[in-house]
Amino acid sequence: MNLMDQTFEVLKSQNRTALMPFLTVGDPDIETTVEIIVQLEAAGADIIELGVPYSDPLADGPVIQRASQRALKHGVTIRTVMETAVKARESGVTMPFILFTYFNPVLQMGLDLFFKEVQTHEISGLIIPDLPIEESEDIRRRADEAGVSFIPLVAPTSNERIEKIVSNASGFVYCVSSLGVTGERSSFHQGVEEFIQTVKKYTNIPVAIGFGISTQEQVAHFSQICDGVVVGSAIVREIESVIPLLNDVSTRQEGLLQIREFVAQLKA
Repeated sequence: MNLMDQTFEVLKSQNRTALMPFLTVGDPDIETTVEIIVQLEAAGADIIELGVPYSDPLADGPVIQRASQRALKHGVTIRTVMETAVKARESGVTMPFILFTYFNPVLQMGLDLFFKEVQTHEISGLIIPDLPIEESEDIRRRADEAGVSFIPLVAPTSNERIEKIVSNASGFVYCVSSLGVTGERSSFHQGVEEFIQTVKKYTNIPVAIGFGISTQEQVAHFSQICDGVVVGSAIVREIESVIPLLNDVSTRQEGLLQIREFVAQLKA
C-alpha cells in the first residue's frame, strides 16, 4: 500500500473526501511551484497532481495550455517535475504526489529509466490521459512492480468500456465530469451522477472526479458522491492571476497567500 492508498484509507475512516489540486510544474518557475505546493497542503489539500508541461496536449484547455507554455520556456521536463516533488518533500510536504503526463515524455525517457525515477522520487500515482486501456498493459505491469498506482480516466461516453477500464485500476478511478477539454464550468455532463454510480458498480477502489470543478459548491456537491475531487484549471488560473505579485519580492508572500486562501475556500 503506497502513500496515496494510505491517504484514501485515512480519509475514508474520517468520512472525508480528498481535495486533489492539479498544478503545472514550473509555472511561473520551479522555486515558486515548490512554495505553492507547500501552501496547497497548508490550505487542506490531501493529494496533489503534478502536471508535466507539454506542447501538444490532448485534454488541456486554454488555461493549462498557457501554464504549460510558461513552464516550457523555463525548460521544464518530466525529470524536472519529479525533482520538484523531492524539493517539496524537503520543504516539509507530506501529501502524496501523482504525476500527470502525456505518454511521449515517458517514451522519450525510456520505460526502464522512467519507472526507476518514479520510485526514486516518491511518486505514488501516474495518470497518462492519452494512453488508451488497450495499449496500457506494459505500463500497468511496470507500475505494479514499482508500487505505483496507474490511474485510468473514464469518460461519460465510455459506456460498455467502463468495466474493462476500471478492472485493472489501482489507486483510484478518475471520472471525467464532462466532455471536451479541461476548464471551469457552470454545468456538467447530463447524468454525471448516474455515471459515477455506474463506475462504482464495477470497482471497490476510490472514485474521484475532475475536469471543470472550480467552486466550493461544486466541490461540496461531488464530495457527497465521490472519494476525491480534482480541481485544476481554477487553481492554475488563480496562479496565473497572481504572477505579477509572485514576481515582486515585496508582494510575493501576498500572492502565495492568495493561492492558499483560494484552495482553503474550496475545502471549506
